[in-house]
Amino acid sequence: MKWRVPRRNDFNTEDLCVKIESGMAERGCVGGLRPTIPSPAAERELLSYDNSVTGFARVGGGTMKKKMIALVLGGGRGTRLFPLTKYRAKPAVPLAGKYRLIDIPLSNCLNSGINRIYVLTQFMSVSLHRHIRQTYRFDQFDGGFVELLAAQQTGDAISDWYQGTADAVRKNLRYLQQPGIEHVLILSGDQLYRMDYQKMLESHVASGAEASIAALPATREEAASLGIMCTDASGRVMGFVEKPQTDAELKDVVLPPQWLEEHGIDSRGRDCLASMGIYLFNRDALVDVLESSSVEDFGRQLFPQSIEKHHVHTYLFDGYWEDIGTIKSFYNANLSLVDPKAPFELAAPHAPVYSRARFLPPTRVDGAQVRRSLLADGCKIGAGAVIENSIIGLRCIIGPGVTIRNSILMGADFYEDEGDEGNAPDPNKPPIGIGAGTHIENAIIDKNCRIGAEVRIQFDPDVQDSPEEADGTEECDWIIRDGILVLTKGAVLPDGWAVGR
Repeated sequence: MKWRVPRRNDFNTEDLCVKIESGMAERGCVGGLRPTIPSPAAERELLSYDNSVTGFARVGGGTMKKKMIALVLGGGRGTRLFPLTKYRAKPAVPLAGKYRLIDIPLSNCLNSGINRIYVLTQFMSVSLHRHIRQTYRFDQFDGGFVELLAAQQTGDAISDWYQGTADAVRKNLRYLQQPGIEHVLILSGDQLYRMDYQKMLESHVASGAEASIAALPATREEAASLGIMCTDASGRVMGFVEKPQTDAELKDVVLPPQWLEEHGIDSRGRDCLASMGIYLFNRDALVDVLESSSVEDFGRQLFPQSIEKHHVHTYLFDGYWEDIGTIKSFYNANLSLVDPKAPFELAAPHAPVYSRARFLPPTRVDGAQVRRSLLADGCKIGAGAVIENSIIGLRCIIGPGVTIRNSILMGADFYEDEGDEGNAPDPNKPPIGIGAGTHIENAIIDKNCRIGAEVRIQFDPDVQDSPEEADGTEECDWIIRDGILVLTKGAVLPDGWAVGR
């Protein structure tokens, strides 16, 4: 982002000065000689000139945002994403070859001007902690932070492992009850979307709500796998049904045909409002709800209780949103990013996705064919390789004559180096990467895998999902989930290996 001094014709300076002087007069200043804060109306006018008009970024601006804090929930065991969660927390799972899932909510916060963020973690959190420490560091004058709140025993009677999302927040209330906090934004660490939380905050304040929830229009078919809300004409939430399966359950939550249109959204056959798992609370209301209840889960328990006791309002969102909770949703969301018209645009100058700078060399392609794919930094792709509709992650070493289609390769954490004893190749195993002549199709290859030459990694319809590995108790180099073959982190496949062979 480039900074520049705004030109005079960028906006009507005379009108703006009148508004600022008016605001100063309201605060008791004469002639504008004493510095003061402009009125809320003038302040909003100033903030509305974002970088698309004046070249100024909005990050850090706004009184309301400075009184808001964000909590990102690190998730549970992530069993539905196994084996990707075998050695890491759900938010630490790699995304699009170079990011991690946690980068999405944290980037949304920073792009919305929110720079005081807590991340609540519990399971397999070492790599998540390392990524956050190495990536999200602010200067000492900024006042911002991204701090980790791991489950811990402190001697407090309620201190223990987190029993659910609501319980995790309850056990950390002392961090929310510090002075200067008026609003608490609660986010999930395993969703893919882009949202300006400033707009949600403005909607929340304008509605007079004590809590707001982001709501996504959905069809009746989609409603069967989502939490669906019933609202009144103004958008206040009056009821909630978790994953309605029957017409009787849907009857009370279906919207009138014109409701979305009246709220500025093209209905396109959608007549339900689904919870996105994004909550904005007045701090005192959140504390009251948590201290007056012992429920453990936000979506299924605490949110329905909040509707009964407090004014809960919807914030309508009609952009791309995906909950990455299963292997299939992870696979589909990643491969959707290779489309030239991807539903989620990674290259968004106004709202970039931040991640750790790794200082890797450019990817080297030597006589390969690459179509409709994303290549991360530091890769080496051999002659004659064919890569189609795939994601190639950091430091991927792909041998000559390799074919990769409709697959996600997460890459490697390091390069092997014969001169470095710690990272030297193992003579008894294939080197890290993909051996010559290997064919990979409809697969997810986790990090640091060693795949030999002439290997065939492809889904076999005769091989069914193996439920015995779902809890991670069985050691295996590969499993099939939702019809997708997944190689576990550090898997070793010898030359000539194939499914069922």
